[in-house]
Amino acid sequence: MIDRALLTDAAAKVGVDLPPEAAEKFDLYARRLTEWNERVNLTAITEPDEIVIKHFADSLSLLPFLPTGAFSLIDVGTGAGFPSVPLAILRGDMALTLLDSLQKRLTFLDALCGELGFSPALVHARAEDAGHTPELRERFDIATARAVAAMPTLAEYCLPLVRPGGQWIALKGPAGETELAAAESAIDKLGGRVSCTRTLTLPGAGAVPAETRTLIFVDKLRPCAPVYPRPATKIAKKPL
Repeated sequence: MIDRALLTDAAAKVGVDLPPEAAEKFDLYARRLTEWNERVNLTAITEPDEIVIKHFADSLSLLPFLPTGAFSLIDVGTGAGFPSVPLAILRGDMALTLLDSLQKRLTFLDALCGELGFSPALVHARAEDAGHTPELRERFDIATARAVAAMPTLAEYCLPLVRPGGQWIALKGPAGETELAAAESAIDKLGGRVSCTRTLTLPGAGAVPAETRTLIFVDKLRPCAPVYPRPATKIAKKPL
C-alpha cells in the first residue's frame, strides 16, 4: 500500500535507519489503519504518502532520543497508536502502555499489535483518572503525547504518570515553543523542568508539503502533589 522507498527515505531524514523487515510491518500498519478507518473513526489522514510522512515519519522522529536500554513508555491519548506503535516496531525492548478514553481505538490497537507481534498493555481511561490509579501513577520512564491538548493541559495529563527521574516528551507542531512558554508554570507545579526542545522538518512528498515539528523534553524532578491531576472540569476551566 505505501511507498516503501519513501518511508525509508523519510525515516532517514529524521535520523532513523529503517531495516527492510520493518518496512513490511509499516505497510501492514497502513493497510489495517485504512481498513478499520472505514468503520471506526481513527484518523483524518488516509492517503498513503500522508500516512508515511504525517504519521510514521513524525512518530519515528522521536526514536533517536529514546533511552538505549530497556524502558517503559505510556502513550497518553494514543488514538491510532501514534507515536508509540511505530516506535515499538523498532524498539522491541520497550514496555509499552497505550492509554485512550475510547475503547474502539484500543480494540483496533489490540488487533493491530497482535499482527505486528507484540502485546502492549491497554488502558481504557481518561488521562486525569489514570493519573490517580496506583498501578499507573508515577510508574513510567517516559510518557508521550501527540495531538492531544495544549501544553498546560497536557502537562497535567502526562507528568503525574512519569516517575521522578523519568521524562515526558510532547510532539508538537511549529507553534510548540509558543505553547511551551504558556506551560512553564504548570510544568513547575507538576514537578517538571524543560530539559531541551528540538525543531525538525518532516520531508515533503508529492502533494504532501514539508512541515515543521517541535519535540519538547520535560524531566520529572520530583513527585506531583496528590491533588494533581485535577478533575477534567477544573482542568478545562482553569488550566495551570
